[in-house]
Amino acid sequence: MPPPRPPVVIASANGNHFRNGGRETCVEHAFSLIADGADVLDALVAGVTIVELDPEETSVGFGGLPNADGVVQLDASCMHGPRKRAGGVAALEGVATAARVAQLVLEHSDHHLIAGAGAKAFARRMGLSIEPDLNSPRSRTVWQEWRRRVDAIGGIDEAAPSALRAIELAMIADGWIDANHFYGTINCNGVNAKGDVCGVTTTSGLAWKIPGRIGDSPILGAGLYVDNEVGAAGSTGRGEANLYNLCSFVIVEEMRRGAHPKDAGMEVLKRIKNNTVEKRLLNSRGLPNFGINFYIINAKGEYAGVTMYEGSSFAICNENGPQTVKCDGLLQGRPSE
Repeated sequence: MPPPRPPVVIASANGNHFRNGGRETCVEHAFSLIADGADVLDALVAGVTIVELDPEETSVGFGGLPNADGVVQLDASCMHGPRKRAGGVAALEGVATAARVAQLVLEHSDHHLIAGAGAKAFARRMGLSIEPDLNSPRSRTVWQEWRRRVDAIGGIDEAAPSALRAIELAMIADGWIDANHFYGTINCNGVNAKGDVCGVTTTSGLAWKIPGRIGDSPILGAGLYVDNEVGAAGSTGRGEANLYNLCSFVIVEEMRRGAHPKDAGMEVLKRIKNNTVEKRLLNSRGLPNFGINFYIINAKGEYAGVTMYEGSSFAICNENGPQTVKCDGLLQGRPSE
């Protein structure tokens, strides 16, 4: 009988950056828990909670960039490979730890997804505290600057989508927001020594989105997909592109047919590129003017991080410790070029 393999945890790059004042990052903490015998999903949720609670991270949880009304609305999903169960929340307000609420949906309901006021009420029934505002001073200040620019062109109800997109790109170019944080999100997937696979994705969603907008993160097959016999895939970046193509599901199916995680990821990036045809979403080269990343692991512990444009990174923790490494890119240059 072959010896057990060491656990592997993979995440978006913010999974090996934020510590919320503690000693461990998301991937470090999740790996240590899995290595000590914890349930894989319990470990992953504990890991992303570190990021959700860190006010310096503006793409998830507390301090996540709010919607157009200045309200932080969170989306999250999780999938437990061995149990073949899933849970998610969307447009959740008042609870920074959206991944934990998604896990509670998995554990304590017959549903996969609960949204809006119902998600908040469910979290309250599960004993979680409801906060009046999840904005940090930083996220509030950035929203105020966005609102000032939108009001200068007549307000959100009068502005065309292309004009709003121009403001978004200008906010990134002017340094108000990091390009990776505009779309937000942390995805974290892991496999233990027995080959059990789980995953979680949590986000504050698209910055300054229309209130009630739900992105790819809580949608099974888009922001996250797990099959215990095959592996897991999750995403950060432009959620609408992922939703249109259901990329995480496709990646797992590509791996089921024998593809390596990197090759499976590249296949869906090509699909996104070919299906992006709206002028407002194309740069001067006729290519997508947005970024999107996928974080992929199979049941054997092989992994990859892939991105539309070279330059992005991802986090990995295995027996060699935590690392942040470059993703494999489909395209050269930058999305804005």
